[in-house]
Order: sequence, then structure tokens, then C-alpha cells
Amino acid sequence: MTQTKPIVEIKDIHKSFGALEVLKGVDFYVNEGQVVTLIGKSGSGKSTLLRCINLLEKPDSGTITVFGEDILHTKDVNAYRAKVGMCFQQFNLFANMNVLQNCMVPQERVLHKSKAEAEEKAMHYLKKVGMESFAKASSKTISGGQKQRVAIARALCMDPKLMLFDEPTSALDPEMVGEVLNVMKQLADEGLTMIVVTHEMNFAKEVSDHVVFMDNGRIEEQGSPEAFFNHPTSERTREFLARSIH
Repeated sequence: MTQTKPIVEIKDIHKSFGALEVLKGVDFYVNEGQVVTLIGKSGSGKSTLLRCINLLEKPDSGTITVFGEDILHTKDVNAYRAKVGMCFQQFNLFANMNVLQNCMVPQERVLHKSKAEAEEKAMHYLKKVGMESFAKASSKTISGGQKQRVAIARALCMDPKLMLFDEPTSALDPEMVGEVLNVMKQLADEGLTMIVVTHEMNFAKEVSDHVVFMDNGRIEEQGSPEAFFNHPTSERTREFLARSIH
């Protein structure tokens, strides 16, 4: 088996906000086609790490290599971001546009697609996430679960090589969570490389290839879901799992 180079390599990342040190020397990597879940209590640094990978935050030190490029010194942030899809807790849809326009406009502006091309691709991905019948609906009037599915479709329209999800279900009503996780499972089955910050332990257990447990700005433990959930080596991991799995 040939050894492929990881798509994402993170080495010794540190990040502080004022006196608060949020990331304290984080190292990990993601191979092509892997689903990596970042878990840990709120404030452990998971979302900050994700935002560093998407250059929404700049680390104080360390290196992040994505697709072989040292992204902390990239000359073109927009070209890099065009290859990396990001879904946030709060959906971040354009409130003044309908569902279809939300998926078309970024393609037209960033990828310079024609209106016809952008519409065709938008409808393809809206269908994939079960939202094609809402194409003309205002993005203000649909439910939270529907908004998140539209946000995923919008990200997929950009043909990302890597998808980042920052707690994509935490703002949703419990009955909406399943519909979003099902879309994410489908993407994982199709081999899309994903890094997912989540509190959904079943998703981490059943869908991810690799689980990274962050605690207090460091990686406390990481491994396959089987090893992590069934044979944790750290006392801190065992405490966290005892509290998180009901």
C-alpha cells in the first residue's frame, strides 16, 4: 500500500486571545477521504483550531499545511478558501436571498460560473440534501435543519476538497439534528474529507475514522473510534466519556 501524504498537517499550533491561551501546541493530520471528529467540552479549543484551518483566525505559532501548501503564508486566501467548505453553527445564509440564490451567488462571484452553470449545480446539490422543492423559498422562512442543509449544499457547490463543520447541529432542535447528520453521513460514505467539531457522540463513534479529544487547549487522546470509545487510555478521557455518553 502506497503511503499518501496527509491532506491536512497541523504542527505545534499555539493561539492566545489576550492572556487566554486557547491552543497549546496542537499536532494532528488528516488523510484524504478521512472523517476526523474533534470532541471535547466547550472552551477546549476545537472551534478555534477549525477557524485556524480556514484562516478565520491566525495562529501565533506553528504550521498548517493543506494540500501541500503552507497556508499561513498563502498569497491568496480566497483561492485557498474556495477549496475548503465551511459550515457554521448559525448557518450564515444570505437572509435577503432565496435558497437557490444562496447556492448560486458564491459560484458566480468566486468561481466565475455562468448563471446557467451555477443554477444547474445548485439544483444538483439542493436535491442531494433534500431541499430542491424549497429552491424558491426565502431563506428566512425555512427551519433551522433546512437552513443547515442549504448551507451544506452551498458549500458543496464550490467543489471543496475538504469540508469543515463547526458544531453543525448545536443550534438545532433535537428533531432536526438527524436530518443534518444523515446528509453528513452520506458525504462521508462518498469519500469527502471532513473535519467535524461535534457534541454528537454517536456520529463520532459511527461515522468518523479518527477521533481527536481536546481538553484545555491540547489533544488529550486520539485514535480510531473503536479504540477511543471502548479502550480510552487517559483518565481525563474516561471522565469525559462517562459524562457525555448516556
